[in-house]
Amino acid sequence: MSTVYTEIRLLLNLWDMGTRQATVKKSELLRCSRKGEKEAYKELLQQLVDEGSIALTTEKVVKAELTDMGQQKLTGGLLADGSVFDGQLVGSRLANAGLRWFRQYQAQAPGQSENVVEAEAIAPKILSYDEFTVVALETYDQLNRDYNFDNLVPIYRIRRAIGERVTRSEFSDWLLELQSNNILQLQGGGVEDDAPDKLEDSILTKVSGLRCYAKKIS
Repeated sequence: MSTVYTEIRLLLNLWDMGTRQATVKKSELLRCSRKGEKEAYKELLQQLVDEGSIALTTEKVVKAELTDMGQQKLTGGLLADGSVFDGQLVGSRLANAGLRWFRQYQAQAPGQSENVVEAEAIAPKILSYDEFTVVALETYDQLNRDYNFDNLVPIYRIRRAIGERVTRSEFSDWLLELQSNNILQLQGGGVEDDAPDKLEDSILTKVSGLRCYAKKIS
């Protein structure tokens, strides 16, 4: 059984349970594992927690929640070419969860082919600074981890990863607000190839000039 298949199934199970009940206990999520895969399921769950795709809260009981990054990972997994449930029989509950996910998120874009998904249906607009903070930091962490940026992530990569969920001015204003609130430090220096489009997708400030990199303040 492929890890990718199990990952998609775990995320889809969490999404499905989260739409049906206010909180999802970690123990309930682990019970979705199949016979003989409980330990692998637990290890994969911990990997998804470590990378930021799933958030755990530890009040009286450990509860699980799908993060924005996890939603994007689930979206990418379900829409990836060749994504299949590798020959295993899929239970009706999980199959119906997949159908509900597609009904909710796969709004057909007018005038486009059936394989084209309306972007806003998958990634909703970011409407506040607080919401932007969560998404920007999750994006920072993911890029830093996946591309080994050594805690100095190019701003243009963050802007492009978030995409049209915010306007260009909102992205710049809110990223500067993250700096003023001592959450991120924006630093100068050119991008790797001084490409004009990458410089344009960085941030130009009146006082400090061009800022090309973001560093999280611990």
